[in-house]
Amino acid sequence: MKKILLTACAVLFSTATFAQQALFGAAQIVSPQVNADNTVTFRYKDAKAVRVQITGDFLPETEIEIPNFGKMATAGSADLVEKDGVWEFTTPAPLASEYYTYSFIVDGQKTTDPANVYINRDVATVTNYFIIKNAAGDKGDLYSINKVPHGTVRKMWYYSPELGKNRRLTVYTPAGYETSGKKYPVFYLLHGAGGDEEAWYTQGRTTQILDNLIASGKAEPMIVVMTNGNAWQTAAPGESVEGFAQPSMGMGGTTNVKEAAFELHFPDVINFIQKNFRTYTDKKHRAIAGLSMGSFHSENISKYYPTMFNYVGLFSGANVGGGLGNAPATSDVYTDFDKKMAIQFSAKNAPALYMICCGKTDFVKKGVDDLRAYMTEHNYPFEYMETEGGHIWRNWRVYLSTFAPRLFK
Repeated sequence: MKKILLTACAVLFSTATFAQQALFGAAQIVSPQVNADNTVTFRYKDAKAVRVQITGDFLPETEIEIPNFGKMATAGSADLVEKDGVWEFTTPAPLASEYYTYSFIVDGQKTTDPANVYINRDVATVTNYFIIKNAAGDKGDLYSINKVPHGTVRKMWYYSPELGKNRRLTVYTPAGYETSGKKYPVFYLLHGAGGDEEAWYTQGRTTQILDNLIASGKAEPMIVVMTNGNAWQTAAPGESVEGFAQPSMGMGGTTNVKEAAFELHFPDVINFIQKNFRTYTDKKHRAIAGLSMGSFHSENISKYYPTMFNYVGLFSGANVGGGLGNAPATSDVYTDFDKKMAIQFSAKNAPALYMICCGKTDFVKKGVDDLRAYMTEHNYPFEYMETEGGHIWRNWRVYLSTFAPRLFK
């Protein structure tokens, strides 16, 4: 008995020691430090490092060549200066109100900031983040958690007969949903290549944006459904039976036909939502939008099912006919482009809002311009929003913040 007690005490002591290490062993430096003038100081403690750099979306962009995509703008980098083993960098100018991401590069190896516990994942890249906000209603404020009524986020599983498996999605319900007894319109929000049902929730700040827009009266209370558009996945990496698979931009070896399965099975998602939530079930109360690959999905889903969506948003992606990328258009989803568009924009089916958004330097801009030219030629009504920058979350958050207030009016 004495030995058992001693063993138990040892386990408790080691556990407590570990907890204390986690609590008191944290970095003793402050990083990032937002200064009074909204410049930001970053610090990294490592007396043995030879060179420490920072890369982040607040630094001047640089261009890189991406195989099969061409030139893309990416965050630049800057050197930190070392003093007494602490490396430091302060932005040369105040930062505008925004959500920012960054990483350190220590002797050529990219790493997160040990002093900043706030991190997120974008495909296979993990970065730190921070928010600058200057005034109520600006970008940083819109992306922040404020003293307003908050909605609820659920991670839910549904069965797709089309794909023959259970799949996960993320559902936002607005503040008051649980007790109101009301029906709500539904906005289906789709991610890009390499993303999943976590992307809009984490990188896109969807929950914060909708909470703040609804609280200010700028957007109608709505349910937002964030799907997993990768037909080969059941859920985000590490969140499913596939285990801790390495996230990637690939399609899991699927063909264009299997990729289209997501588009073909979209009624499975709608049926699940309508069965489990108090929703309106008509086209007037449904919207769909997505970024990049999700934009392509939104374009094809909305024209393949022309009586489903009254609001369509294409964020940084469009295609005039054909399949996804350079794959052959072998699925019925992608055939008869002219005919499907004519049906979608006929007098009885035309969406109340068809909004196309793209950055000036986005590598997909030619495809976006081609679709705009096609729609103009055929007198199909649409609205266009162009922003600075390229294929980046900073733009997609703006597009969401602009599109959501236009819905269900």
